[in-house]
Amino acid sequence: MGIWGIRDFRFLWGGRAISLLGSWLLVVAVPAHVYALTGSVFATGATLAAEYLPVLVLGPMAGVLVDRLDRRRVMIAADLFRGAAVAAMLVGTPAAIYVAVVAESVGAVVFRPAAQAHVPAVVGAAELSSANSWNAATDGVVRLIGPPLGGVLLVWAGFEVVVVLDVASYLVSAVAIAFTTSRSIPRTGRTKAIKDLVLVRKLLPLTGVFLMANAALSSLLVPFGVRNLGGSAQVGMVLSALGVGFLGGAVIVRWLDRIQLRIVLAGAQLATAGGFALLFSANGLTTAMIAATLIGVFGSITVVAPQTVLQRTADNGQLGRISAVFLTVEALATLIGALAGPWLAESVSLHAAAMTAAAITAAGAVVGAVTVPRVMLAPKRSNEQVDAHA
Repeated sequence: MGIWGIRDFRFLWGGRAISLLGSWLLVVAVPAHVYALTGSVFATGATLAAEYLPVLVLGPMAGVLVDRLDRRRVMIAADLFRGAAVAAMLVGTPAAIYVAVVAESVGAVVFRPAAQAHVPAVVGAAELSSANSWNAATDGVVRLIGPPLGGVLLVWAGFEVVVVLDVASYLVSAVAIAFTTSRSIPRTGRTKAIKDLVLVRKLLPLTGVFLMANAALSSLLVPFGVRNLGGSAQVGMVLSALGVGFLGGAVIVRWLDRIQLRIVLAGAQLATAGGFALLFSANGLTTAMIAATLIGVFGSITVVAPQTVLQRTADNGQLGRISAVFLTVEALATLIGALAGPWLAESVSLHAAAMTAAAITAAGAVVGAVTVPRVMLAPKRSNEQVDAHA
């Protein structure tokens, strides 16, 4: 039948894609509007802190909620809540925008683990790689077109129009999800839940270290591009190459099902580290774009592969909590990396900071190759088990 033969997935994918595009329209528009209102760099940067704060505070609690309630209804309620929160930005004051950003993030903290836990129940284990691949590819496309489109709309149509479009995207998503079928949360035994936690404990720190190093390197890309590649236009081209690579990785990961996770993860992380080292040693735009494409491909695999395995192997009744914990670690690691990268660059040098982050990424790959349990990306029928002693 294929992934597109599943009616509920079509609705879920369509609603998610539209709401995601609406959210990314505000990535540039909100800080640009706040800066226009205040003229303060600090006030503009505070919009990022407002976005991440609810994830750090509420992430684990949201996971418990998601595992106890009907996930379809949770997602609908979260979309309606986020739409109302974004509508509050129409008040126009900086304070109203901060409150709206926090409230929208609260809705996202609930929606994202609910969606990640709900997808396996909708598509089944056989189509999970395809579902995650399409979602990752959609993320890549939206990340490419959303921010610049939001910036253009901000200039041509005004902040209010961008806000209204985002509100509409959440309403469309809620309606699409409402057309799907409600599903009960399956439960499995305590023995399997314990084995699930073994894999989670191994993957969680590795994921945090990778995302922290990635955030540190990302925070250095703009100053590096301006100094070494020629300016902001060149940085934009490198980011486009990164997005293209991300799309490629989302496709490739579908063909890795019969390979052990530890091999896929270690190989992808090592290649990502090499791509970062090449990028921050580049003296020309061509080399930088090749490196960025490699980073996108293997970085995408590094993120999607563990997610797919966890969705396939973990008790679905625990999956909301597991997803929420990973999202919380992602937020914390991103904030730490975004602060540590520039600090080390100013304390030593930009090149030293970049090479340190790349080395940390490579070290994480080596650790993962040894510590991650022996589990395939795809289930092996009856013997789909995680080796707790690996």
